[in-house]
Amino acid sequence: MTTRPATRCKARDYICITSMYTIRSCKDSDIAAITAIYGHHVLHSTGTFELDPPSAADMAQRVADVRTKNLPWLVAEHNGQVLGFAYANWFKPRPAYRFSAENSVYVSANAVGQGIGKVLMQAVAEQAEHAGVRKLIAVIGDSANAGSIGLHRSLGFTPVGTIRSAGWKHGAWRDIVLMEKPLGAGDLTSPE
Repeated sequence: MTTRPATRCKARDYICITSMYTIRSCKDSDIAAITAIYGHHVLHSTGTFELDPPSAADMAQRVADVRTKNLPWLVAEHNGQVLGFAYANWFKPRPAYRFSAENSVYVSANAVGQGIGKVLMQAVAEQAEHAGVRKLIAVIGDSANAGSIGLHRSLGFTPVGTIRSAGWKHGAWRDIVLMEKPLGAGDLTSPE
């Protein structure tokens, strides 16, 4: 029994060159950079509820997991430096969720506010749609995370709800904000 839709393209072959950044599929040589970017967010933000930064080996395994599902894991690069990454992974493992994916996006601390997150998320949405995803779901750490909420809203995500005090980080209870965005025909037609 197939639990995931067949992909129409391989997300790992994706390359998009903008006027300022190259958005491309993550390579093994990017693992150190994405580990550092994510580690900074783990230690200094509430956008992720992880408490300890994962190792490079952990990040490599996460990237490999997404790649085996033919879902996008993209990086933004400028002059050979990775400035951010974004990806989509299945929302839940049960087969009925097979057309819904959760998205994540993280930008280097020295590149925040340059529009990198938006370009990355647009590319992830495009690639996720090509992979058969009909709905992207954002699970945003911390209802005070105005940057991520605003980014998702600017890309057409709509709020679904807030789960109050879902996590404890940096000495306080943190909410999670759920937002959604239909892709392609969304739920207007059968995906099969």
